[in-house]
Amino acid sequence: MTMHSHLKSSFAALLLLGSAAIATQPAHADALEDIAKAGVINVGVFADFPPFSSASADMSLKGYDMEVAQFIADSLKVKLNTVAVTGQNRIPYLTDHRVDLLMSVGYSKEREQVIDFAVAYAPYYIAVIGPAALEVKDKAALADKSIAVNRGTLEDTSLTEAAPATADIKRFDNYNAVIQAFISGQTQLMVVGNDVGAQVLARQEALKPEQKFQLLTSPSHIGLNKNEEGLKKAINDAVAKMLADGQLNKASEEWLKTPLNPENLKD
Repeated sequence: MTMHSHLKSSFAALLLLGSAAIATQPAHADALEDIAKAGVINVGVFADFPPFSSASADMSLKGYDMEVAQFIADSLKVKLNTVAVTGQNRIPYLTDHRVDLLMSVGYSKEREQVIDFAVAYAPYYIAVIGPAALEVKDKAALADKSIAVNRGTLEDTSLTEAAPATADIKRFDNYNAVIQAFISGQTQLMVVGNDVGAQVLARQEALKPEQKFQLLTSPSHIGLNKNEEGLKKAINDAVAKMLADGQLNKASEEWLKTPLNPENLKD
């Protein structure tokens, strides 16, 4: 599974833990005031989640999420401090106030019982990818095509539901095998999330792969604690400015290897 889909499926186990943390947490001052007073904003990020955040050659974190987090910090005139989190600990880190924000959080009604969500800032979607020379406009065009997908993932489910009966779906046990099947010509197409797809689009110049169409979209939000309306407004204002002045599009082209479609920021 991708990091994104894995986090969705594993969240139910954390719901009670997060709820308990809220119930026992003492009254907390306004987060925006706390951040301004401290001069630093603590942001929870995945340390190995390319192209959203991962270690660069100098070991600093780079990626789409990092650019957005830095812009938010700059907007608040504070220093950015990134905190490495995992799918298992990040909700407790937020509710325990070990971090002020979480990047790359998919919205769900279950999560909304525990945390709040700022506006969507990053596209996450499952796409059909193929060589530029092969025309595939829609689901119907998958008929008689061979398609690689990671077995048992959200991508697999989405493809199985969408593909015509004559599509040749080849299931593999990991993303490396899916990518290898596609770039070696074992399959004509592959279905992956845009996080995995961005890496292929960036590296396979000879094949000239491109996104054909999307099967499912579930954009990423910035997570924050409940009842922090001042901080939420500051985040929303910062993301709106990045969208308006083209900075989000620039980040998308650099890290996701495709222009930002604002429609992909709608749940």
